[in-house]
Amino acid sequence: MGGGNGAKAAQKRARNMKDAKGEAKSQLKSNAAACNISCNICKQSFLQTAKAPMLTIHAENKHSKTLAECFPNFVAS
Repeated sequence: MGGGNGAKAAQKRARNMKDAKGEAKSQLKSNAAACNISCNICKQSFLQTAKAPMLTIHAENKHSKTLAECFPNFVAS
């Protein structure tokens, strides 16, 4: 006999953690590393996948400025 669902689940978690050996990576850390576009005025950061229209909206609505004034280093890809 023995071992209910709780024991089986705990064993499976322990096995998976042993197999992973620190491979699990926090999504928050990945997102923070990907924020490499920042507004020169308010220093708000944006993901590297941000497109020009989204950045233009930020510049016009928040600061009443152009894309080039807020993000002088932005290069459309």
